[in-house]
Amino acid sequence: QVRLVESGGGLAEPGGSLRLSCLASGFPFVNYVMKWYRQAPQKGRELVASITNFATTTDYVDSVKGRFTISRDNTKSTVYLQMNSLKLEDTAVYYCNAVHWRDSQRNYWGQGTQVTVSS
Repeated sequence: QVRLVESGGGLAEPGGSLRLSCLASGFPFVNYVMKWYRQAPQKGRELVASITNFATTTDYVDSVKGRFTISRDNTKSTVYLQMNSLKLEDTAVYYCNAVHWRDSQRNYWGQGTQVTVSS
């Protein structure tokens, strides 16, 4: 059974940090590009960051560049999102997504974890 389980969300103050984790199981993790999306209230889902199979390439939406870092540990089937210098506008549900590197039809989602940035 394919599972993506996010953790690490919660409440942080502006300027603070959180680290999200996404533990994958039920599929060969190393064959998948991993992505983090987010969805804020009343807004569409936004791609935040992505990382290729062997972490050779990462990409970020402009609004988080220099603040967020995506990484992965293929030995633990886990992808991370380190979020620093958090802003109010980072408040959203964050979702982990796995996409097969050659077949985008093989595409899995986690259930999401809430990140709230508030003073």
